[in-house]
Amino acid sequence: MHFDFSKIDKTWTLFLDRDGVINTEIKGSYVNQPSEFIFLDGALEAIKILSKVFGLIFVVTNQRGISKGFMTLDDLQQVHKYMLQEIQKNKGRIDKIYFCADLDDESPNRKPNPGMALQAQKEFPQIDLAKSIMAGNKMSDMQFARNAEMHSVFIASTNPETIFPHAHIDARFNSLIEFAQAIAD
Repeated sequence: MHFDFSKIDKTWTLFLDRDGVINTEIKGSYVNQPSEFIFLDGALEAIKILSKVFGLIFVVTNQRGISKGFMTLDDLQQVHKYMLQEIQKNKGRIDKIYFCADLDDESPNRKPNPGMALQAQKEFPQIDLAKSIMAGNKMSDMQFARNAEMHSVFIASTNPETIFPHAHIDARFNSLIEFAQAIAD
């Protein structure tokens, strides 16, 4: 591990990927409606714990399914509304959700490019990216962290074969709840 979790306080920001970190990832498809959004075991409890630790928490998610025509913007908003309601019911919080619907891998807002982190920083000027963590389940999330000059936590939920230690990964956990418990200790 490249950083000490005990240094984390309310001046820190957490960026979370969505599919495969908070909810079940549908391989080869998209979560198009609230009924398909299934929280991963421990995710709601994890967000509750993380809400007490971090000053700001954001979801940053690539949502190419909109541009591909698999879902509408309204479909995505309904999924996110459901997600936020369940998180709030369980005493957690997400301060804002950023998503990129662009098809083009070169889009500045599509992970691994840092656009969503820069959008968040513009809207919330108190964000210090050097005091931020990105937690995600793909190498594109880890590269996003590096491109935005923040720390990276790999959640090995869907890609447990990912090699660690790795230059792009500061810490590795099997699930979001495992990460939350490590920080809370």
